[in-house]
Amino acid sequence: MASGNGKAVLRRAFSQLEQEVPGKVARVLRSLRHPDARWIRIPAGVLLVLGGTFSILPLLGLWMLPLGLLLIAYDLAFLREPVGRFTLWLIAKWTSLRQRLFPSRSED
Repeated sequence: MASGNGKAVLRRAFSQLEQEVPGKVARVLRSLRHPDARWIRIPAGVLLVLGGTFSILPLLGLWMLPLGLLLIAYDLAFLREPVGRFTLWLIAKWTSLRQRLFPSRSED
């Protein structure tokens, strides 16, 4: 498996995700990608994955699982490409759904 390809896919996934979320969330994601944020990124990713497994609870949901995996994949090379591709697929599906639900809304 090519590690460089996994990094590129993951970078593209983060970039597209940062374009889809509100500005404050995008800034947090960018700060978590910094190499010094590893000690915050890994526990946050693990907590998000655990929270995603309890998706039946009100504030916890399935949205936490892919975000947690995305944060963990930043540090685990074998997860980078599959999680990055899955994230890109999810963003594409979300964009498609949003366009069908709100067809008059123009893209920014």
